[in-house]
Amino acid sequence: MRAARTLRRRWVAVLEPHGLSPHQARALRAVVAAADGLRVSDLAAALRIAPRSATEVADGLQTAGLVVRAADPADRRAVVLRATDAGHDLAAGVARARAEDAEALVARLDAGDRAELARLLRLVADDDHDRAGGCTTTA
Repeated sequence: MRAARTLRRRWVAVLEPHGLSPHQARALRAVVAAADGLRVSDLAAALRIAPRSATEVADGLQTAGLVVRAADPADRRAVVLRATDAGHDLAAGVARARAEDAEALVARLDAGDRAELARLLRLVADDDHDRAGGCTTTA
């Protein structure tokens, strides 16, 4: 938990100069990744939050000029979120800043330790393995 808190604190610090909250950064990344736009309901599912909360996050991104609402090309009655040029630029800048911070975080590890950490984190993060019953814990 201490490592998770450290990562969260560093993530918030990386986002601060960009004026984004972690929720906004994740939402912007999801919108940028959606080439044809992203419905707010799909954004809610991607962020694992209530649709009302996703609407609030989208409103904040729109107010900041990072996304626009547009007609869904597949259903003109529906609306999708699309990243503006500023949104794309900011998402790219945040990704670079996060990568730089991650590099600084593990800089104290030698190459072997980095490889081992990456292997262990992949193992811990393997949800499919957990669901298949392959992961057991002891108390």
